[in-house]
Amino acid sequence: MCETGKIKVAFSALLQKGGAYGPFDKDTTLAYNKVHTNTGDAYNSCTGIFTAPVAGVYYFTFFYHAGGHHASELHLFKNCEMIVRSSDHKTGSDNADNGGNAAVLQLQQGDQVYVRMLAQKHVWAADNSTSFSGFLLS
Repeated sequence: MCETGKIKVAFSALLQKGGAYGPFDKDTTLAYNKVHTNTGDAYNSCTGIFTAPVAGVYYFTFFYHAGGHHASELHLFKNCEMIVRSSDHKTGSDNADNGGNAAVLQLQQGDQVYVRMLAQKHVWAADNSTSFSGFLLS
């Protein structure tokens, strides 16, 4: 966690929805609902959206666990722009998949960052397996 002036910003949250989550008919912004840290109150666990309280350089990361019986695909967005993604194909011989990605982003105050799961994809939303975190670098 970095300090810029007197502002500290950092969050870490898990997706805890009781097990298999998805597939859904449309793209879904993931609302990571078990929040471990939310210094600066910039992450909203109801919407899954991080809103930059100050301009600066931020680091974001997301990880997921999923069963191999459905495909998995998550995208990290800045506002409406897809920045990075992680995915795995459906397979009959692979019982579990794991993936993730990270990005360093220059944000302006009010910019929003969030993770979307594409339509017809899924993740495992239990057992502290699927996470989203970020913090202000400078």
